Amino acid sequence: MGWGDLGVFGEPSKETPNLDQMASEGMLFLDFYTANPLCSPSRAALLTGRLPVRNGFYTTNGHARNAYTPQDIVGGIPDSELLLPELLKKAGYINKIIGKWHLGHRPQFHPLKHGFDEWFGSPNCHFGPFDNQALPNIPVYRDWEMIGRYYEDFKIDLKTGEANLTQIYLQEALDFISKQQTSQQPFFLYWAIDATHAPVYASKYFLGTSQRGLYGDAVREIDDSIGKILKHLQKLGISENTFVFFTSDNGAALISAPKQGGSNGRFLCGKQTTFEGGMREPAIAWWPGHIPAGGVSHQLGNVMDLFTTSLSLAGLQPPSDRQIDGIDLLPAILQGKLIDRPIFYYRGNEMMAVRVGLYKAHYWTWSNSWEEYSKGIDFCPGQNVSGVTTHTQEEHTTLPLLFHLGRDPGEKYPLSFASDEYQRAMEQISVVVQQHKVTMVPGEPQLNVCDKAVMNWSPPGCEKLGKCLKPPKSDPKKCFWPH
Repeated sequence: MGWGDLGVFGEPSKETPNLDQMASEGMLFLDFYTANPLCSPSRAALLTGRLPVRNGFYTTNGHARNAYTPQDIVGGIPDSELLLPELLKKAGYINKIIGKWHLGHRPQFHPLKHGFDEWFGSPNCHFGPFDNQALPNIPVYRDWEMIGRYYEDFKIDLKTGEANLTQIYLQEALDFISKQQTSQQPFFLYWAIDATHAPVYASKYFLGTSQRGLYGDAVREIDDSIGKILKHLQKLGISENTFVFFTSDNGAALISAPKQGGSNGRFLCGKQTTFEGGMREPAIAWWPGHIPAGGVSHQLGNVMDLFTTSLSLAGLQPPSDRQIDGIDLLPAILQGKLIDRPIFYYRGNEMMAVRVGLYKAHYWTWSNSWEEYSKGIDFCPGQNVSGVTTHTQEEHTTLPLLFHLGRDPGEKYPLSFASDEYQRAMEQISVVVQQHKVTMVPGEPQLNVCDKAVMNWSPPGCEKLGKCLKPPKSDPKKCFWPH
């Protein structure tokens, strides 16, 4: 989902009444970011509080390449990383993930081996294959074992877009919350649904109900589901003891727009890029009785902050033996304070840009290659900005491109290199970048090696269902990442 997909952020159709109400009852973050413009690395960052280049969710196969965890990836979340649910266990929390894990699908990367007590969902996304002939369809797990596969046992109709998955994920959430409330058990629920990822889907009740087409139908169903989760917390009498945060893993995918893509509002480009449209996210914090209603914050936030903030809420300290990039947002949320901190925009192994205050400096620009662009792959449709949305990797480390995001949120007007404003801002930013690079110790890259033999051929539980497939002979190769 994109920043511009919510009515509260100005989406013309105003089809997100529950999220808009969540914002009116809580706090809206206008300057909230993901740690990467792609799904897997941003999820790894959320759960570790660390940039993907530190936790291993990047590739060194090509400079500044986006990489994620498709079925044939060999890597995943390393055992050396400490995930939020592992740490919350120390304070007696029961942890559940519902939806997409995407941090590795081989047995050692299973979420129940990394702090979660329960799982209902899939290790990869639902974007294919769709026929289970040459490659295995994606499995859906309940806890340790698969209970079926997408497109076989969990139907997604590619012609109509009809699928009941969001309703299944919603019921899982409601049941889990009820169970923990009954047992008086503190809980952490990571509700990671994927309905707005192409191929977009929605259940029959929501199909054809949006002015925005199928993508809007999916957004409406997500909005309705979040409204039901919040009402359930209130009905059970635990809303004032439950902190809820809504955000996205990356900006809307414009490559699949307009039929299967969302809106990033006034921001430049979308998913896959380190422009604002790829990394600035919708974000709402909700905690009745604690967060003043109707709050709007300009605090620079990041999904990695949810790691540190959650630990703070549980009375725990973040690990002291590693660099943690997330900050505790509670002073900003509860007291309205603004915490001075930068935002780093990484693409693969390269720091592409940094934001300090209202200034954003691009040290590298690249949307995608001419080769990919010539095939019709466009991450910035209708938004070409000369010298900014480049189709070759352009280095600006000597003279970074500088934008003032207050006056120019769409990154269309670089400041003049000769201006006093440029000189003053870059003096400050250069110090921040230098300090950051001193602390940067990259993790072992997990997204370098691919092997068809490690795909979801025979996941645990396949024997009971008669759904085991024979894997091919192992043939590890360097993964190819075109973007």
